[in-house]
Formats: sequence, C-alpha cells, structure tokens
Amino acid sequence: MSAESRLTHLDADGQATMVDVTAKEETRRIAVAAGRIRMQPQTLEAFVEGRLEKGEAFAVARLAGIQAGKRTAELIPLCHALPGASVGIDIDPDPDLPGVRVRAEARYRGRTGVEMEALTAVSVALLTLYDMAKAIDRGMEVESVRLLSKEGGASGTWHRSEAVEEG
Repeated sequence: MSAESRLTHLDADGQATMVDVTAKEETRRIAVAAGRIRMQPQTLEAFVEGRLEKGEAFAVARLAGIQAGKRTAELIPLCHALPGASVGIDIDPDPDLPGVRVRAEARYRGRTGVEMEALTAVSVALLTLYDMAKAIDRGMEVESVRLLSKEGGASGTWHRSEAVEEG
C-alpha cells in the first residue's frame, strides 16, 4: 500500500487509532456535502405547505443538521472535535425528484478537515426530514449522501465532477 493510500486510522498493527494532528499546520478547511430524500408528491406538498403534524420540517431539519455537524466527534469514533467550526445547511424542495435536496457546508481553521462534519450534517438533516413525515410516507428514501468538495490541508482541493454531483 502506498503512503498516499494508507488508511490513516490504522496503526502499524492494523489497530484503530486516533490520527495525531499536532504537527500539522493550521489551515482554512472547507467541505461541502449533499444528499436527497425521495418521497411521494403529496408528501413533498405537505412539507412545502407546512402541513406536517410535527411542525416546520425545514427549520427543524436545518437546526438538526447544524447541531449534528457541530457534534460529529461525539457520533463518529476517532473523529477530532472541532470547536468553533461553522456549519450551514441549504434545504431545497425538488418536485422533479419528487423530494428534497440537502446541502451542507462546514468551515474550520485548524489541523484536520471538516468532511465528516459536512457529511454528518447532511445525513442528520435528511433523517430529520424522514422523521418529520414518516407518519404519512414510510416509503421515503434517503439517498446519494456524498462529499462534493473539500479544500485545505496537505491533500489540497478536491471537487467531485459535475456529472456525478447531480446524481
């Protein structure tokens, strides 16, 4: 296995370990992730018109995603805590799916990336949307959660191709 493709969370004996980032330079880190939830057209209509019994689904999902992004280290073992990280969520109904697209951007200045924060934020926002409407549509499908881009750190900038991004 080359140094570039080495799994960073395994030690020489193959045991899970926390990555030591103390010698890394602090840089600005940005990660963007996205996902979507498909649903029946009438379920999307209930979301958009605010007719769900549990309340304003988009606001609740946005807050849940932000909170989850900030608490990623508590949810994913070996993920570094990133105090002061910024997480933003965009939620867009898409009648062509039909469903809702969610996008998260995480920003941080430090020694480790924010990809997991962005991915966690998207995942929890989507799961919250499912929770808000499961009483009327248990067949909803959360799908295509993926990293779209990351900037900063030793590995530099990476962007998913647009053809795959829309998925």
